[in-house]
Amino acid sequence: MNWFLNVSLFNSHQQKKDSAFFYAYFFPFFTVLALWIDSVYFYNTYFDGRILTNLLAITYFCLFFNSAQSYLRKLMFCMVFLSYIGELIFCKLLGMYAYRTQDIPLYVPFGHAIVYASGFVFVENSFCVRNTLGLKKFFFISFTILFLGVGIVLDDWFSLIFGVLFFVLMKRKKWQNVYYTIALCVIFIELVGTYFKCWAWVPKTFDVIPAANPPMGAVFFYAGGDVILAKIVSYWKEN
Repeated sequence: MNWFLNVSLFNSHQQKKDSAFFYAYFFPFFTVLALWIDSVYFYNTYFDGRILTNLLAITYFCLFFNSAQSYLRKLMFCMVFLSYIGELIFCKLLGMYAYRTQDIPLYVPFGHAIVYASGFVFVENSFCVRNTLGLKKFFFISFTILFLGVGIVLDDWFSLIFGVLFFVLMKRKKWQNVYYTIALCVIFIELVGTYFKCWAWVPKTFDVIPAANPPMGAVFFYAGGDVILAKIVSYWKEN
């Protein structure tokens, strides 16, 4: 009987894990579809797809949330609220970027949670687990080239400055690959969102620091938010 229960629990756990991997791997395709529907092109050609994108994001979030393990669920839940606060600070208060409409889209905080969860799950696949040390070196070199490249070629001082701060943070977090995989998801969604003109970064942050659209150094703010998020959930677990 105990054996049967253990097998059932293992199968249930494996099914959840497989489902989470599916939603993480499908993340790029979902991102392109959802942001295309909210794009300027879609708006000018068909209709304002913002409501449809909101529904898609919330539905995808719920499906991903349902497939996640307990710890990741807490991270996703907290991320929705934390990211909205971040939007108010960086978008509205500091004016670092702006959406195609004046309001912050409803799908954005849910999208942040999806981005975070996807990066979180990616790093748990067998390839990443087997090659943890090698990936740390690969990611460090790749992100260094990326920050230097956009800084030199695009005069993106934003990415140079905050790229350095990103590495400072990574050193404090012992170069955990999960922050790199989340950063990759962030870069992807930033490139897609700015390409479709769902949002745009200002040419000069604080009217001083030249920035590309999007600036790759934006990953620092996501990584910083991830650290705060982990602390919140850690406190939640203790209580």
